Amino acid sequence: MIRVGLVGFGGMGKVHFHNYKEISNAEVVGVVTESASGTKEAEEFGLPAFESIRELVENLDVDVIDICTPTFLHKAQVMEALSLEKHVIVEKPMALHRKDAEEMYALAEKKGKFLFVAQVLRFTKDVQILKEIVQKGTLGKPLDAYFERVSGKPSWSQGGWLFDKEKSGLVAFDLHIHDLDLIISTFGKPKKFQYTSNGRNKKEGQEQYRILYEYDEFSVCAETAWYHAEYPFTQRFRIYFEHGLIVQEKGVLTLYKKDQEPFVYDTADEVLVSTGINLPPTGMFYNELSHFMSCVEEGKPSEVIQEREILGSIEILEKIVFTH
Repeated sequence: MIRVGLVGFGGMGKVHFHNYKEISNAEVVGVVTESASGTKEAEEFGLPAFESIRELVENLDVDVIDICTPTFLHKAQVMEALSLEKHVIVEKPMALHRKDAEEMYALAEKKGKFLFVAQVLRFTKDVQILKEIVQKGTLGKPLDAYFERVSGKPSWSQGGWLFDKEKSGLVAFDLHIHDLDLIISTFGKPKKFQYTSNGRNKKEGQEQYRILYEYDEFSVCAETAWYHAEYPFTQRFRIYFEHGLIVQEKGVLTLYKKDQEPFVYDTADEVLVSTGINLPPTGMFYNELSHFMSCVEEGKPSEVIQEREILGSIEILEKIVFTH
């Protein structure tokens, strides 16, 4: 049994906790939280609560530290957990600057511990199907692609950290990082990129980006936004190949081909777990955490989450967000 210590017991921390309960070879044994509400909720689930990672490790036998805290806390917490000789899972974004991410990976290598970044969309069926189509060349070469991930400005952040560029990276690191991670893990790192951005108040940061990623024989356009409007979360992608068009919208993945009826892929998960946040029951967190637990149990690094791809995403977003 792999014993997990959770750091942060807010929305995402509880998502991870409920998914671990469904994973046969893992058990959450304690929580690190500084809030009174987090401590109370942990105790309601029968979990001891601690004020620091070190305190948890000194009092409990733990194999993995799973960090589900605001982005600006990640580096210090990852470095502490690795220094205490524990494997680490850290929520996305891992960091806002490539240098910080490189330092985390370097310490993990020095300590001989795994460092997993929770880019959860890689564990969805639609993304896995898309990557297989690209890798096998089933529909020929990609000719063009479009990714969109937009919403109204979120209201769930506590303490306002999400709207501080230096702490969160704003919408690019909150929303677009998902699509950029998919773009890089599916097509490789782009040769170059350019973008436009806008916002009502530059002091508050840009609210919308349109980004063009260029490859040798095709390009990918992406859009992300936190609109100052009551606009529902909207996510979709469209990839045009030599022999067909793949469209993902409203949770449905469809293949369109000339003179043929549309084909809808089966993307249903075998296991669905309620999230308790603004997401319907899903299997992606279960798939992700099960994979990480298998890696720890077998002593093998993840073949799904690659360091070079994580660093590539952070490098590009750092240039977009922090160069103006």
